[in-house]
Amino acid sequence: MKAATWQHRLRHALVCLVFSLAAQTALARTADAPAPAAEALPEPSLPAGLPPLPALGEAMQRDLVSGLALNGLDPVSYQLPGGPLAGRAEYELIHDGIVWRFASAANRAAFLDAPATYAPAFAGFDPIGVANGVAVDSNPERFAVVGSRLFLFRSDDNRRRFLLDRSLLDKAETRWKAVLRTVAR
Repeated sequence: MKAATWQHRLRHALVCLVFSLAAQTALARTADAPAPAAEALPEPSLPAGLPPLPALGEAMQRDLVSGLALNGLDPVSYQLPGGPLAGRAEYELIHDGIVWRFASAANRAAFLDAPATYAPAFAGFDPIGVANGVAVDSNPERFAVVGSRLFLFRSDDNRRRFLLDRSLLDKAETRWKAVLRTVAR
């Protein structure tokens, strides 16, 4: 049998074991038995230089593969002629637990001075989805800068609808706090 099949079966068995132990613990607690002493689990350690694991209160959308905000695009460059530029590893910054990359040291400094100005509105979620009461992932390459605010969209159709109907921004802003509470962090 292939090694991948054995690895899959072993993972499945471990998951079943964990759920079984959790169920037994829950049943023991509901049967008026004294709860077993909880052992302190060690905190997971990450290699040096990586940002901490996502925490409660963190909402900014980031690339699931690389962990970079805006898929590594420079948030300041959206506001500059020429559109978004790819950020460079040597101009990387961890801000609020998220890794941001910048095309230059000047862009990194500008972001540090005013992160709310350059970070995307609605934590990078599509404002059409937010206006409808849900957090919808967006594509950092589909964007619009309105005033000085950066908006990211899932599709070109959503971008066009948003730019044509200004009431969608009001709806999104009204619903944003409720949507933010539903975002899995």
